[in-house]
Amino acid sequence: MQKISIIGFGRFGKVLYRMLKDDFEVTAFDKNAGAFKEFKGEKGLVVAKSLEEAFAAQVIFYAVPITVFAKAVQEHKKHFRDQLLIDVLSVKAFPKNVFKKCVKECAIRVILTHPMFGPDSSKAGFDNLPMVMENLNAAPKEYAFWKDFFTRKKLAVIEMTAAQHDRQAAMSQGLAHFMGRLLQGLKIKPSAIDTVGARQMQQIKEFTCHDSWELFMGLQNYNPYTKKMRLSLGRVYDRLYNKLLPVQKHESHVIIGIQGGKGSFNEEAAWHYIKEHNLKHFAIKYLYTAERVLKRLHTGDIDIGIFAMHNAIGGIVHESVHALSRHKVKISDEFSIKIRHFLMKRKDVPVEKIVKITAHPQVFLQCKGNLLHNYFHLKLESGKGDLIDTAMAARALAAGKLDKHTAILGPSALADLYGLDIMDKDLQDDGKNYTAFFAVKRST
Repeated sequence: MQKISIIGFGRFGKVLYRMLKDDFEVTAFDKNAGAFKEFKGEKGLVVAKSLEEAFAAQVIFYAVPITVFAKAVQEHKKHFRDQLLIDVLSVKAFPKNVFKKCVKECAIRVILTHPMFGPDSSKAGFDNLPMVMENLNAAPKEYAFWKDFFTRKKLAVIEMTAAQHDRQAAMSQGLAHFMGRLLQGLKIKPSAIDTVGARQMQQIKEFTCHDSWELFMGLQNYNPYTKKMRLSLGRVYDRLYNKLLPVQKHESHVIIGIQGGKGSFNEEAAWHYIKEHNLKHFAIKYLYTAERVLKRLHTGDIDIGIFAMHNAIGGIVHESVHALSRHKVKISDEFSIKIRHFLMKRKDVPVEKIVKITAHPQVFLQCKGNLLHNYFHLKLESGKGDLIDTAMAARALAAGKLDKHTAILGPSALADLYGLDIMDKDLQDDGKNYTAFFAVKRST
């Protein structure tokens, strides 16, 4: 009987042992001594105490995790002699390239295989389970021997190149494991009304999530085609999700969600957009933050989102950039409006009693020089949450929800809207102070 060694005695290493033990003398090696716990006292299994002992065999099966394979082969090269190496990794181009380098340096022969099944699906036997094979440089007789052996074990042998395997595996095994992890993340559980399809989803989750996270990472990161699969899946998901939403929430009018509140520059920008596009039937929703605008657009609660992106003086509006990084949208329009900043206070508070100025962080950037020159003695403070919006802060000041000794820096419309006194005007550092706004729609 040929002597066979299995390097790596994890879940699939144990499956290999079950397949080989009746026909060969099997030695197994694993750095984790606990891997052999359930096989303690088993007749026929030799547990190698060292790599030297494991590599005394004529044929070596590699059943190590994909993520450590290259490092393992590099460390084992000093033990290689004139012998046959067979890997069982779930990706094929990667081990093929690793072995190709070794073949130039060492007297080894290599057969690439992928048993397209796991410990769970092989519990009942190996009948008709697919086994992919490619001969790298083994002697024809050796390759024929192992092809015949796998066939005698009733496996369905499929011969293909590593590239063909990886391309097909990305859309089968790679996709199945990815979907299994998604279903696990959704925490789906069996119910009394499950259909056949729902029960099959449970099976996908169970079969794939029993395997280690290390295997999942290997499948997704070491197959050159799985990244493309995931990107395609994301695009298909987005298209399908958006198809379920109406083109327009209400047939009678367009809903525009804006970053600011009533009286804000964002509202001014919305009116600019409405006039430019000659919209007759519309409603404006005041959402105060760019994040909320994009969330409501994604959920279909608004049809168009408008928010500030860049100011001639203050530069990028970081709030908007951060929100955009978390959402997929289609930029349908970009336009600019001139911005003038006014300093306002409550009518019942004397100017000399004002202790701080509240505004959006971007506003402070646009007025930095004038504030430093004229109001250096006042504290500058941006609100939290919805109060980051200057219009919302003005509303809160008028309603007594902000310290009354606070001044608001923003559009003059807020003074009329909330009964505030204008203390100063045109505090922007440049007379040509323009802000660029995006109008966005759902990505299709």
